[in-house]
Amino acid sequence: MPSKITNKKRKIAQQISLLSATLLTTSMVHSAGETADADSLSDSELEIVVVTARHSKENARDVPFSVNAIDGVTLQNRLLHNVEDALRSVPGVDVYSSSGAVDANIRIRGVGSLTQVNKDDGSVVVNIDGVSMPAGNVSLGTLDIDRLEILKGPQGTLFGRNSEAGAINIITNKPTGDLEVYGRIELGEQSQRLYEAVLSGPFSESLSGRLAVRQTSEDHWIENTTDGDPMTEPEALAFRGSLLWDLSPETSALVIVEKQRQEGFLNLQLLQPFTDSPGSEHTPGVFDDNNKTVERFSSEISHQWDRSQLTSITALVNTDFSYLTGFDKTTAGAVFNFPVEYLRGDMQDERAISQDLRLSSLPDAAIFWVAGVNLHDAERGFDSQDLVTLATQNRDFDIDSQALYGEATLPLTQRLDFTAGIRYTRENKDYIGEYITFGPGGRTRVLQDRRNLDDTYTTGRLALGYSITESTNIYAVAARGYKSGGFNDFATQPADSVPYRPAIVDSIEFGFKNASDKLSFNGAVFYSAVKDDHLLGFDFTTFASAAVNADTETFGVEMEGNWFVTEGFNIAGGLSFLDTEITSAVLGVSGGPVAAGNKVPDVPRWSANLSLNYSHPLPEFMGLSAPTFNSSVSFRRVDERPADAQNHFNLDAYGKLDLRLALQADSMELYLYADNLLDEQFEFYGYTNAIFAPSARIGAPAKGRRAGIGAIYRL
Repeated sequence: MPSKITNKKRKIAQQISLLSATLLTTSMVHSAGETADADSLSDSELEIVVVTARHSKENARDVPFSVNAIDGVTLQNRLLHNVEDALRSVPGVDVYSSSGAVDANIRIRGVGSLTQVNKDDGSVVVNIDGVSMPAGNVSLGTLDIDRLEILKGPQGTLFGRNSEAGAINIITNKPTGDLEVYGRIELGEQSQRLYEAVLSGPFSESLSGRLAVRQTSEDHWIENTTDGDPMTEPEALAFRGSLLWDLSPETSALVIVEKQRQEGFLNLQLLQPFTDSPGSEHTPGVFDDNNKTVERFSSEISHQWDRSQLTSITALVNTDFSYLTGFDKTTAGAVFNFPVEYLRGDMQDERAISQDLRLSSLPDAAIFWVAGVNLHDAERGFDSQDLVTLATQNRDFDIDSQALYGEATLPLTQRLDFTAGIRYTRENKDYIGEYITFGPGGRTRVLQDRRNLDDTYTTGRLALGYSITESTNIYAVAARGYKSGGFNDFATQPADSVPYRPAIVDSIEFGFKNASDKLSFNGAVFYSAVKDDHLLGFDFTTFASAAVNADTETFGVEMEGNWFVTEGFNIAGGLSFLDTEITSAVLGVSGGPVAAGNKVPDVPRWSANLSLNYSHPLPEFMGLSAPTFNSSVSFRRVDERPADAQNHFNLDAYGKLDLRLALQADSMELYLYADNLLDEQFEFYGYTNAIFAPSARIGAPAKGRRAGIGAIYRL
C-alpha cells in the first residue's frame, strides 16, 4: 500500500520552497565550505585536516570530540566503493548487514540497537551535504566524494534524531571554477566492472556545474546450486548533478540532484558452516528484480556578513525499494523441518521533506557558535507478504519533527575553551496498519490498527578543551543522545504495534589530539550507558513480535595515528578496544531470553587497521613524463564477536588484506588491485533461534578475493 504525500505535506513543501526563494532574493549565500581547503603541503608533510563536524569548517584538532575523516583519494585507493565498506574500515565502527541494500544497523563504540526493529530505528544518522538520510542508505556508492567524516559519540545537538551513537557526515565535491575532467575504469574477477566519469567547470563567471556518473556490475559471490550460476548479477547506477551560482561576492546558491539505483542485490540467509564456495538453493532468477532507488533534491542558500553567515538547506529525499528475501530449501529444512523455499516480499515507499535554517560564526572566528531550526516531515509505506501463506501486512508511518538547536565554544583563557550545546525536539509519529490473513476455505481475515506517539526531548553536550602546545590539545566531553521511540516494522497483528520506548545514552569522553608536520596522533577513553535500547521480542501466547528494551554500557579506548616516515612513505593506523555489556536481563526475546552480563552483539573487543603507502619517482621511459610508482597496502583485523544478544555463538576473528600497485604519469594512472588478497572467509552477521531450531545457525559470508586492473584519467 504505497504512501502518498498528503495535502498537509504539499503545503509544507510549498512553505519551504517559498522560504528558500525568499532567502535567495534577500541575498543569502552558500556556506562555501563543505570542501576541505587545507593548505597544500609537500608530499612529506601532513595536510591540515579540515572537517565540518559542527556545520562549519574547523581544524579537526579543535573539535571537542573524536572525528575520523576519510578523503576521496583514500576511498578510491582502498577500493571503498560504498559507504558501508568505508565504515567497516574504521576501528570502533561495526555494521550488521546481510549484504543487501536495505538493512544496515550501524553501531559506533558498541552503541546501537541490539536488534533493529524499524527502518527508522537507527543509532547513527547519515548526513550528506547537510541532508539527513536513513542509516539504511549506507549502501550508497562513494561517488565523487570529497570527504567522509565519522563523528563518534552522541551527536544529537547538531544532527538531531537517531544519532545516539554518532553521525556519518558525507561531503561531495562541488562545481569548480576551472575545467575538471576525470574518468576511471576497473575490470576484475567475477565480471566486476566499474565505469566512472566526472565533468566540472564554469558556464559563466557566476555559474558553474558538475556532473558525476558511476556504473558498477559484478557476478554475485554466492552460487545458486540449482543451476550452478551466480545467485544474481548486482548492478548499480548513480549520478549527481550540481549547479553553483555566485550571485555576488557574499551570495551564492547550490542546487544538487542525485539518484542512485541498485538492482539484483541479495539479503543473504545461509546455513552455517559455509563451504569454501558458498552456495544457496533457490529458484533461478527469483532475486533478479530486487531493486532500490534513492533520490535527493536539495538546495543550499546562505548569506555571509562580516562576522556571521546564514545558511538554508531545503531537501526532498525519496527512498523506494522492492525485494524478495528468505530461506532456501536447505535452510528452511533446518529451521522449520520442512525443506521448501520460503520467501517474503517487502516494499517501501518513503518521501522525506526537510528544512534546516541556521546562523553561525565564520570559519576561524575567535568564538565558534551556531544556532538553528530544523523541520523534518516523512511519510513511509512498508508492506510485506509471505509468499507461502500469502499473509499480507500493509503499514504506513508518518513522522513530523521540529527542533531548535545551538552550540558555542567560548575561550575562557588563552588556552582553555568551554563548549556547550543543546537541542530541543518535538516529534509526532502516526501509524496505520492493515493485516490480511487467509484461513480454511479461502476465508479472508482483515485486522486494522491505528496508533499515535508524541514525544519531546532534549539532547546536548558540554566540553572543555585545553591547548597544551600549538600542536597538541586535550579535551573532555559529556553528552546525552536520544533515539526516538516508534512502531515495529515487522507487525503482523495489532498486538505487535504497541509503541516501543525511546533509547537514551549518556556518554563521557577524555581525549587528546596531536598534529605536527610529519606526525598526527589522537586517542580517547570513553564510557557510554544506554537505557532502553531495542530488541525484537516474541510473545508465544499471542505470537506478537513487538519490540522490547534492554540497557547496555560500554567502556573503550581508541588510538589512531599517521606518520610520514620519509618523503613518499607514510604509515597510518588505528586501534579500538571495546568492553561492552548488556546490563539488564530481558525475557520474551525472539531467539530466546537475554541474560544480564551478555556482550553487545557484533561488537569485537579488539579491532585495528594499518596501511602502508609508498610513492617513488621513476626514470623516464617509453616517452612517459615524470612517471611515479605508487603502492598501498592496508590490513584490517577484527576480533571475534558475539553473533546475537543471547551470545549463542561467536563470529570468528578475521584479517583482511588489500593491495594496490599503480604507475602514474602525466594525467594517466594504471593500477593493479587485490581486494581480500588472502581470500579470508568472514561473516557479515549470524544468528540462531535457540527455541525452534537451536542447531541451525544463519549468516552471510563476505566476498572472497577479487583482483583486477584499473585506469584513471585526470585533466
